[in-house]
Amino acid sequence: MTEITSKYADFEDLREQAVTLRRKGLSRRQIRDRLQVHNNDLLNRLLEGEPAPEWTKRPNAKDDLREKARELRSQGMTYDRIQVELGCSKSSISLWVRDLPKPERKRTQEEASAIARRGWEVTLRRRDEERQETKRRARSEIDTMSANELFLLGVGLYWAEGSKSKPHRAQEGVSFINSDPDMIKVFLAWLRLLGVGDDRLRFHVHIHETADVASAERFWTDLTGADASAFGKTTIKSHSREPTGRTSGWVTRAAWWYEF
Repeated sequence: MTEITSKYADFEDLREQAVTLRRKGLSRRQIRDRLQVHNNDLLNRLLEGEPAPEWTKRPNAKDDLREKARELRSQGMTYDRIQVELGCSKSSISLWVRDLPKPERKRTQEEASAIARRGWEVTLRRRDEERQETKRRARSEIDTMSANELFLLGVGLYWAEGSKSKPHRAQEGVSFINSDPDMIKVFLAWLRLLGVGDDRLRFHVHIHETADVASAERFWTDLTGADASAFGKTTIKSHSREPTGRTSGWVTRAAWWYEF
């Protein structure tokens, strides 16, 4: 009995010291070092009910989110639901609310799936915004292209995508095949840089049989600015299965020739 009473008295004395130091504005680390209490559970008991001093709360842009997250957690929301509501990561939510009681699990499997899906959609939107911002910064870093840079870029495009003369198939011209409108614009600019007149260009569209031929021809005519007479007969590509991805549109590829 004497030993139990002594331990209780020691704890109360230690708690009184800890509370006094806390109210003087000391942090948990400072109190721990001052009282030589290196057990976190014991330190929690000693400081139970005592708020942290203001100076230990690091102000930052997420303070409002932190307070809102704690409010939602107190209402019984899970990490998933808080993430959907606030659009922040679960790791941040965990840091902000881990000292609060864990709510009872009440949602159904369908509800859990819907919440997870919405949370993933928030993540995807954030990633897309980050990608768009990266693209904007990249565009701002690139100045107007010089003639020499355009020349080198065109050589690289032709090297990668152009058709070359071979010993078994000699040709006195250049062909370039691609379905990317921006790449076609760059290649046409390169040809004009080399002094190739529009009257020397011939265009051919290759397209799936299920696509809208007329719309495809109008699209490429408008994009190139060429006269309709510069376009040869459109090649219709047959296939045994429904096209997917990019080929499900009306342009599979387009080829451009100019003759020497």
